[in-house]
Amino acid sequence: MTVGLTTRLTDASAASVAEAARCLRAGGLVAFPTETVYGLGADAANAAAIARLYQAKGRPAFNPLIAHVGNLAAAERIARFDSQARALAEAFWPGPLTLVLPKARGCPVADLATAGLDTIAVRIPAHGVARALLQAFGGAVVAPSANLSGHVSPTTAAHVRADLEGRIDMIVDGGPVEVGVESTIVGAFEPPMLLRPGGLPREAIERRLGRALAMPPEEPASATNQPLAPGMLASHYAPRTKVRLLAADVRPGEALLAFGATAMLGLDNAVAVMNLSDAGDLAEAATNLFGYLRALDAAGAKGIAVMPVPNHGLGEAINDRLRRAAV
Repeated sequence: MTVGLTTRLTDASAASVAEAARCLRAGGLVAFPTETVYGLGADAANAAAIARLYQAKGRPAFNPLIAHVGNLAAAERIARFDSQARALAEAFWPGPLTLVLPKARGCPVADLATAGLDTIAVRIPAHGVARALLQAFGGAVVAPSANLSGHVSPTTAAHVRADLEGRIDMIVDGGPVEVGVESTIVGAFEPPMLLRPGGLPREAIERRLGRALAMPPEEPASATNQPLAPGMLASHYAPRTKVRLLAADVRPGEALLAFGATAMLGLDNAVAVMNLSDAGDLAEAATNLFGYLRALDAAGAKGIAVMPVPNHGLGEAINDRLRRAAV
């Protein structure tokens, strides 16, 4: 991450919100208030912007991100609702509830935002500034807490500025937040599951459902189990095709996931070649990671050989996901 951007701190006027929406459309990063905590927003359909977001937070980890939308119709464009999920949405949105749902067909949210999963975490925030920004932007915005990774979640614009000054484009100051803890996350599975306690009490959700919420398994989900929520999956995207890491050559029948210069033994053996970044740029590699894995998985190869990726900056997170893909 190149620190040294000029981070604009603005008020929450209509003009500032419109400017923030333009910034998001241009691939920028905008911190804004929700009723829970301040979020760090990026265009959910822009993988390059999402890679910047991971960098800005300082300790990249490609966990799934929550997609914020302005209304139920927008949520239905990115996620599939059954009757149970719809009942919760109608009862508690806008508000501090996140639902983990199957992706809708043609979901425009970037694979990098969902860590390659077939589920997506969605919510409609209740804060007026957040709602205005989402309406002005016109699409889904992913927004983890607007702080450096490992720091306390921010509840004021000053908290955001202390952590992210010079790392992001804009901070919209909407005053102190109301709830002060992150949203409650519920998996709309069978049975419905409390994945993270938060700003909406469990009891209120259980009253609406007329049943108790299950608790997640103590062990992380495996590649063969139902994905649950951000950070809970042992293997976020495991291709059907066997993955071979730290490859110094390409064996007959393999596809190659390259990084940087591709002069290596057996290159002519490759069924298909995709390069995460010809220039060796880790942000570009992060942007391409999940899409390229999916494409090579569909290439009909016997295996996928993966060239080494440097293990610093975004490379640490890329290598983490590659190891999970090789499980």
